[in-house]
Amino acid sequence: MGLLDRLFAALYDTLTAPAERRWLGEARHQLLSGLAGRVLEIGAGTGANFPYYPPQTQVTAIEPSTHFLKRARAKIATAQASIELEAADAQALPFAEDYFDAAVATLVFCTIPDPMKALAEVKRVTRGGAPLLMIEHVKAKTPGAQLMQNLWNPCQNFIAGGCNVNRDTEAAVRAAGFQVVEVRELITELFLWPQVLIRATNPKG
Repeated sequence: MGLLDRLFAALYDTLTAPAERRWLGEARHQLLSGLAGRVLEIGAGTGANFPYYPPQTQVTAIEPSTHFLKRARAKIATAQASIELEAADAQALPFAEDYFDAAVATLVFCTIPDPMKALAEVKRVTRGGAPLLMIEHVKAKTPGAQLMQNLWNPCQNFIAGGCNVNRDTEAAVRAAGFQVVEVRELITELFLWPQVLIRATNPKG
């Protein structure tokens, strides 16, 4: 997996560039505008979110892959916000309870081995009322599209660093105890795998 991870990291920005120009960049802007305070980003990848954070944010971005971390570091200079990068696993976050004012995850909960464990960790380290902001590709609504996703998923998992195209992330967020405020479908390239923007809040008092 080391060679595949290195190759995937090297090609990631090129592969996603059409989506970034057509709809994903604007979706990131809409998702992150208005944030303030201490923000946790789960799975920074190559740092695609960094230019969109408002200057009043202090972002701690975690990423388990050394190859993606290397590319993310190069993008810190594009940010108006303060960005700190750490090598860490979303399933065991090295932060105190109630530390962050918000959490962000874009195109990452498709890959985390145990998303429920990671969501529990996000809930632990964010304060009550903190937003959880996500962009994810998710399980399709129709049986035919779900079948196509299930058939393709082993290949996707192999070539894309453990990515799964058929997860019901909205259901997982609800099951983890977050209050879902908004789920909005986004325009996609192929109109095949649904892409959604999710806004939720941590309800703990």
